[in-house]
Amino acid sequence: MPIGKQAIVNHHREVPFHLLNDVPELSCGEPGSGNLIVEGDNLIALKALLPYYAKQVKCIYIDPPYNTGNE
Repeated sequence: MPIGKQAIVNHHREVPFHLLNDVPELSCGEPGSGNLIVEGDNLIALKALLPYYAKQVKCIYIDPPYNTGNE
């Protein structure tokens, strides 16, 4: 049974904010250059960007897990 469009439209409000963790051994380039690679669940990662980067992000590339068996 479908859960309804309104549940999908408002789903992002139910996902809590998370902080991004810096992983220096995976970093490249100058710190503070403004470029980030964020690994994680799409919605959780996007919500983690909101507190510091709202209205500043120029491009987001979301790479879905094709053919991995993951949802």
